Amino acid sequence: MEKGIIAIAAALVLTLTAIATAIAQGITASRAMDAIARQPEAAGGIRGALVIALALMEALTIYGMLVAFMLVGKI
Repeated sequence: MEKGIIAIAAALVLTLTAIATAIAQGITASRAMDAIARQPEAAGGIRGALVIALALMEALTIYGMLVAFMLVGKI
């Protein structure tokens, strides 16, 4: 029984982190494109901030995957 709960927890961690990151990255990219459309001269700065923000979001997904692997290791 305990192994089943750990497996479900690992699946939920991966699912929730992937969904949350995908939604956050979509919203962030959309807002960045709107900002670039409004101020094309600031495109370089906006693009740089966008890349950093997307990388940090992706790092959170990788941490979620790490937690899921650690949970699977307990099975």
